[in-house]
Amino acid sequence: MFPRQVVNVVVLLVLTLLAMAAAGAEVEEFILPDGDHPHDVAPAADGGAWYTAQRAGALGWLDPASGATRHIPLGNGSSPHGVIVGPDGAPWITDSGLNAIVRVDPQTDRVQRFPPPSGTPYMNLNTATFDPRGILWFTGQAGYYGRLDPANGEMKVFEAPRGSGPYGICTGADGKVYYASLAGSHIARVDPDTGAAEVIEPPTPGQGARRVWGDSKGHIWVSEWNAGQLGRYHTATGQWREWRLPGDRPRAYAVYIDVVDRVWLSDFGGDAIWRFDPDGENFTRFGLPSANASVRQIHGRDGEVWLPQSANDKLAVIRTATE
Repeated sequence: MFPRQVVNVVVLLVLTLLAMAAAGAEVEEFILPDGDHPHDVAPAADGGAWYTAQRAGALGWLDPASGATRHIPLGNGSSPHGVIVGPDGAPWITDSGLNAIVRVDPQTDRVQRFPPPSGTPYMNLNTATFDPRGILWFTGQAGYYGRLDPANGEMKVFEAPRGSGPYGICTGADGKVYYASLAGSHIARVDPDTGAAEVIEPPTPGQGARRVWGDSKGHIWVSEWNAGQLGRYHTATGQWREWRLPGDRPRAYAVYIDVVDRVWLSDFGGDAIWRFDPDGENFTRFGLPSANASVRQIHGRDGEVWLPQSANDKLAVIRTATE
């Protein structure tokens, strides 16, 4: 007789593989240098993948064809958190160690820093998004959000209306910027013209809104860390919906909306990736080959969902049909 725990793990693995096969999906993992602690990932314009090697103080790049990686050091004291690819095709990094926004030239690897205005306190920079006009907006967990104009390097920093907590950030279909406050358990809408932030309360108190992503239909999707829930806010009507993730103790960390408006979430409590179908309102589980992945952010492109496995120094990609 096998122990019950072993049987449960085997059954869960079989069910996961069956679900992925039914979904027409396959997963591939890539080993990164030891100690990289990949925090965020962003598909590169050249077909590779950028990732923040947080503990190495570097921006990493992965070649999916060969599995080869390279590091671009960002400077003494660097601790990069978020990375996105801008309209210029370059990776833009929120670096909490440097307390600065960093751009890396994808052709030359030249590192360019954009420090905040003189006298700005330590912000604990987190994540960033570009608005439709090409302005970069960013969050700082110490209680700040801000904007950077790449054309002239001008940066403005704002104090968050309820202090510490600004974490994930995205641009909605309405052209407004939205951020999630983990410590404040709310989301906020930022007016790109004035920079003013309006607090928006989710239905569940203390839910721990962690990351946000906008879809094409005017919704802002929210990963609710404390509550283990997925939240959805409609920017035009102000209506909310929430769904609890499957399992006994779900912990929703990352959220990502793919090109066909399917919702992807990472669950620390269940050590799983979930895909949520907004039409059928059901979850599909996607397991990873390596346990205890600690996926802190999700990004992707058509047919690919990229996952940084911060706890085991790996990247993974789920390749799935978009139709």
